[in-house]
Amino acid sequence: MQDQAPGKQAIETFRATYFEECAELLDALYQHISTLEQGQGDPETVHAIFRCVHSIKGGGGAFGFDRLVAFAHVFEALLDKLRDGKILPEREMLQLMLRASDMLADLVAGARLAEGPAAGAEDSLRALLAGMMGDSKPETSLVPDAEAASAPVSTARRWRIRFVPHAAVYASANEPLLIFRELARLGNLIVHTDLSRLPDLAVFEPTEAYLFWTLDLETAEPRERIEEAFEFVADDSDILIESVNHEEPGSAAAPMPAAATPASEARADPGPGVAEPGRETRSIRVDVEKVDRLVNLVGELVITQAMLVQFGGSLPPETCPGLTGGLETLSQHLRELQEGVMAIRAQPVRSVFSRMPRLVREVSAQLGKTVRLAVTGEGTEIDKTVIEQLADPLTHLLRNALDHGIEPPHEREARNKPKQGAIHLSAEHRSGRIVIEVSDDGRGIDRPKVLAKARQNGLVPVEAILSSDEIDDLIFRPGLTTADEVSAISGRGVGMDVVRRNIQSLGGRIAVSSSPGVGCRFTLSLPLTLAILDGMSVAVGQETYIIPLTNIMESLRPVPRDLHPVVGRGHVLSIRGEYVPLLFLHEVFGVSGAETDACCGIVVVVESDRTGRFGIVVDEMLGQQQVVVKSLEANYGSVDGIGGATILGNGRVALILDVARLQGVANGAAARSAVPFAPAPGRQILPAAPIH
Repeated sequence: MQDQAPGKQAIETFRATYFEECAELLDALYQHISTLEQGQGDPETVHAIFRCVHSIKGGGGAFGFDRLVAFAHVFEALLDKLRDGKILPEREMLQLMLRASDMLADLVAGARLAEGPAAGAEDSLRALLAGMMGDSKPETSLVPDAEAASAPVSTARRWRIRFVPHAAVYASANEPLLIFRELARLGNLIVHTDLSRLPDLAVFEPTEAYLFWTLDLETAEPRERIEEAFEFVADDSDILIESVNHEEPGSAAAPMPAAATPASEARADPGPGVAEPGRETRSIRVDVEKVDRLVNLVGELVITQAMLVQFGGSLPPETCPGLTGGLETLSQHLRELQEGVMAIRAQPVRSVFSRMPRLVREVSAQLGKTVRLAVTGEGTEIDKTVIEQLADPLTHLLRNALDHGIEPPHEREARNKPKQGAIHLSAEHRSGRIVIEVSDDGRGIDRPKVLAKARQNGLVPVEAILSSDEIDDLIFRPGLTTADEVSAISGRGVGMDVVRRNIQSLGGRIAVSSSPGVGCRFTLSLPLTLAILDGMSVAVGQETYIIPLTNIMESLRPVPRDLHPVVGRGHVLSIRGEYVPLLFLHEVFGVSGAETDACCGIVVVVESDRTGRFGIVVDEMLGQQQVVVKSLEANYGSVDGIGGATILGNGRVALILDVARLQGVANGAAARSAVPFAPAPGRQILPAAPIH
């Protein structure tokens, strides 16, 4: 009884690992199908799709997910015909593959939660898959036909393979027939079945593995391609691969790596075309919590290193001559370690971008539009915590572009545009941040209509005169929509405000630019990681605060003639003809002993997408530094206007300002609804909109 609990825990660990792998395999499955849709597929793409489904099926069989295995088996059989060139990757076929992938994802989720789709939900789709297999076509496709694949080549080698499966092979829903088909694609294959272990019918056990095979293969492919055919059964079989080209001395038997093979056993003569072990790309699966712990420990090292530097700087140089050089070397190594650890958490945005082609296809079909999505930079890497929260904002932006941006085909023809609209989704690293752009060649923002709707909803005073940028910014206001009627896609005024809020919660910014009749572009600027940021430390009284560098526009010491009082609102600062409201940080957080005269302190001009540009009055600027972000909510509680905390080199805690929320904390919601000043005759600036 004592051994049952650890055993059960181990099984649960394996199950969790299986479902993690399923999530990765399903993402890859959608991505490969999307590649085929775009006409960029090749035989390896088809093989990759097959491997995804086969891996999900094999793991499901090991855990007894019979319903999942049964559906994956039919899906896999269809993909096998696609690999053989008996079915073409046409539009109808690809649509069916996407539906099958959705059902596979639902069945995986059902197995994980023990609450699968309704009984028989997959039956109709399984019948469609079977029907598609019945409509086999002899034409050629992306996969070479069997005759061409088996044609002997002058450089072909002869291999003898002994394949003895264990019972676990069948328990994992693997089929030797599929392996033989894969080998037949590599060249001429002869299969010899050994029935010597087959028992009498009276003692026959259906779950046992009685048959084994000797395979003679003549192929020009390297050994690694043969091993790939057995990659799903290597741990549950005894496999021996040997070259029978006797004219080549030194070619000896080489067993496949399997559970029965000792880990220390070296492989003799890996064969031509096989990469040396030192050149192989290897990876391990690590729990995210362990990586997070490593990131936190590196952060603690950064803090300790800052303390040592500050302590070393207070000592006379002659006290310890090697200390300064040692600390500089430590700082360099620590930064490299920090970058390496953060790179472990980095993932390509491909996992999010791969979901978007299907969204565009389905929504454009609902709207009766034809739209082409171009994706670039999907290999750009970003921190996992950031990438997990990108899906919803990108979904909103693409739906907005499809519904409001891209015109119907007849309207595009009338404007001398191609009937097919175009949307471009891109990602790139720029200035230490990741920049994601969503652009379209549609009608652009209808500014008169947006302004009229804003006035109608009371978001803009009737007499207010707004610039083009200020009108464009109105689309991010809650409750504002230009849709004439509510639909399943848009019209409720919920969406773009959510996009801005989500992006800001990640420490990012979103900007929009539009050209009427030409198109619209949304630009998202996001931090590469949420764990570390570059900031400017400022002093207010005896306290130190950190202002994120991405929010700082400039800093200056004002002169009295540029300061102007505003009744009930404090002061504004005139900067090159623009008026910027001032915020005294000591008043916001109740810091005593701080400088109360802006002309004797420093004004740090900051900007956020939510509140626009304003000035923060501090005593002095202490310098730029990279800080490790600590969660204030997890260690203390939420504080308005504060986005986190860090530990300085002197051991004290410094608060990191949340610029987007800071002005709201200072002024209150009521203050944002009043017009504070009129900078020029005949022009009023909307107070809640950014002041550019």
